[in-house]
Amino acid sequence: MEQRVVIAGGGPVGLWLAAELRLGGVSVTVIEERMEIDERSKALTIHPRTLEILASRGVHKPFLAEGLPIPGGHFAMLDDRLDFRALETPFPYTLALPQARTEELLEEHALALGATIVRGHRVTGFTEHAESVTVQVERLYGPDRLGRHDGSDGSYELQAAFIIGCDGSRSTVRTAAGIDFAGTPSTVLGWLGDVTLDNPPRPGFSTFGLRGGVMVAPLPGGRYRVAGVSPDNLTTQWPGDLTLEELRAKTLAISGEDFGVRDPVWLSRFGNATRLAAQYRRGRILLAGDAAHQHFPAGGVGMNVGIQDAHNLGWKLAGTLRGWATDHLLDTYHTERHPIGAQLMEHSRAQTALMTCFTPEGLDLRSLFSGMIATQPALNKALSERLTALAVSYPTPDPTAHPLTGTRAPDLAFAGSENHLFSRLRPDSYLLLDLTAGGVLADRTRPGLAVHTATLDRPPAAWATVRATLIRPDGHVAWAGIDEDDTALSAAVDRALATVHRTAAR
Repeated sequence: MEQRVVIAGGGPVGLWLAAELRLGGVSVTVIEERMEIDERSKALTIHPRTLEILASRGVHKPFLAEGLPIPGGHFAMLDDRLDFRALETPFPYTLALPQARTEELLEEHALALGATIVRGHRVTGFTEHAESVTVQVERLYGPDRLGRHDGSDGSYELQAAFIIGCDGSRSTVRTAAGIDFAGTPSTVLGWLGDVTLDNPPRPGFSTFGLRGGVMVAPLPGGRYRVAGVSPDNLTTQWPGDLTLEELRAKTLAISGEDFGVRDPVWLSRFGNATRLAAQYRRGRILLAGDAAHQHFPAGGVGMNVGIQDAHNLGWKLAGTLRGWATDHLLDTYHTERHPIGAQLMEHSRAQTALMTCFTPEGLDLRSLFSGMIATQPALNKALSERLTALAVSYPTPDPTAHPLTGTRAPDLAFAGSENHLFSRLRPDSYLLLDLTAGGVLADRTRPGLAVHTATLDRPPAAWATVRATLIRPDGHVAWAGIDEDDTALSAAVDRALATVHRTAAR
């Protein structure tokens, strides 16, 4: 049987995962209900780590060309913003780009790699077998673009090795798999409008007081996003759809100005329901993005965490199907990303608490914490690295492992070359970086493993004594060695390869 993967959901997460699987040599079909990309952009912010991910596949330039760089971010709408300019990354900023355009660029990338994207169809269920999954699909609009025979009700089946739910917080795949999605219900309703402003405020504007909080962010094309929370929306009752008049009134009441708000292209409310899937993998069923975690959109992290899920999963699933990795590697998708989802829950709940404390005591708490962000560089950096996912590190069971193990590798510069590490990362293989003077590890190349011999140019302090390192396709360090004896270093490399890599059967 063809080793095809079916992805339910063609948003940013599903599209990036489809591209990663194609780069890994796996056939993939994306099933998406919408006939067209939704112009209403829930996600606006691309974070530094996500930009690094795009750069590691060489597709970041169109995003940088169109997006608006912003050198910081907010934490809970506090007065003092986080400063990203000192972050150790080629992209020390967030990029404002509407989700609709992000999806267009990701779809172009996936299609160029040979992914099949079927719009106007939806996954309705599946049957799991020992070696495959039978996926039930319903055709909602248009002809069957897979060229398959439909039943009278427009339904058909696809055979796949795995099915992945990237189909949002109401995931059909997660529900059909019986995976628990426990958490807390919504008690707060935020609101937003993508609008034109005749009198826009200064860049980075936000304000918070007893009447609520509002922030204004620029959008490409001259529009602005006005978003906020207010005491009248601390409710479990749905008050109806947001209107322009309500948006204007709330903005005026909180900030003292309405900024000449007009001509909305999108008005919306959003809640703070916070839930986490109990399992990211159950047999041949996997979850990523909002299908795995739901939360209040504080800090603009949602789409970014979902793409990072897909980046962790894609190479592992491709390696398993292509034969150069074991099924155990695929299990690490849950063990590595589920804790990140739990941290996301904690992070978003903490920000929600600070964003809904409309009391004098609450304002004092906000003022105290905001001042600490402004005056304590270590706190600013810690929150910035966590918000942007630059601090994500995957634990290793080996207590003797080098401290770099599990961390994200920076974009290391190579002496005598314009190339940096990100340009060397490959989605279909580990990278063994040989930093020895004589290139003693050059003969290790094999399927699923590339070797690059180089000397680091002005390495970070943590990398100064490293003589060899094994870097995963997602850019995290699998192993690092500092043995000065070449024979001992070679033996250590072979032991590391034996634990993380399996040569494909030929």
